[in-house]
Amino acid sequence: MQQSDRAGLLYALAGFCTLSIGDAIIKGMAGDWPAPAMALTRYVVGTMLLAVLLARSEGVGALGLPRDKLQWVRGVAISCSAIGMFLAVWIMPLAEATTIAFTQPMITAVLAMLLLGERARASTWIATVAAFIGVFIVLRPNFESAGLGVLFPLVGATGMAITIIANRASHGRASILAMQYYMSVTAMIFLSGVTLVGHFSGIDNFTVNLPHWSVVARCAFIGFSATLAQYLIYMGTVRAGAGTIAPMTYGQLLMAVALGAMFFGDWPDALALLGAAIIIGAGLYLWHDTRQRAKARG
Repeated sequence: MQQSDRAGLLYALAGFCTLSIGDAIIKGMAGDWPAPAMALTRYVVGTMLLAVLLARSEGVGALGLPRDKLQWVRGVAISCSAIGMFLAVWIMPLAEATTIAFTQPMITAVLAMLLLGERARASTWIATVAAFIGVFIVLRPNFESAGLGVLFPLVGATGMAITIIANRASHGRASILAMQYYMSVTAMIFLSGVTLVGHFSGIDNFTVNLPHWSVVARCAFIGFSATLAQYLIYMGTVRAGAGTIAPMTYGQLLMAVALGAMFFGDWPDALALLGAAIIIGAGLYLWHDTRQRAKARG
């Protein structure tokens, strides 16, 4: 393996594992503050960091709000993904919520066919059906305790899939740093509205009260760690390529299993491990098929 590829894989692995650290912190904050308010704080911090970097790189004039509608689609989609995963890790074991979120590549492939007109492939449908069989296996023990709330990880995965589709459609319309800033600032604005609506809805779980300083500090840390994770994943992509680093995403799942067991006593049972194996297998099968087709075209 070339040194550049090895470095890229390590960058990507570090980035994906860092995402699980943020998820574990979120799980430990269940009920401390409404999910939209936590997600908003995360994107306020991320937007501030990206604004400083973008202003240094492209000037203060680059910090205006985007006029491109797709940038707003990206912001709304990533916001829904964040809220879905926040709620998911609160009501489910961390490893199982993360496992279900790994249906995202299959959801992305199906949406790409429906929204971007990409050719339907047998491998996509095989991987999608297999992945959702794995989802049902993972979900089955949780329905009794969490009810329909177990679908929150699918909301998170679908939001991320729509984000990726919008990323493809808007590729090249701005610099990579500007694209990250646009997504973060539009997510911040959307989540501000969601937080206000939730606060005035009269629903206790969405009422925003003045939190303990540690809650805000942890939300801020999540924002910093998520921005760092995105940077590490980007560096991995630059050095090794998106196709090469794709399997490193499963480092996030391994980290989630370890953190869930260490801090929350959530040991996956045999059924959950079987479902996880099916979902991971489906993702790797789709990744391998895509790589083979790319080599054949090249």
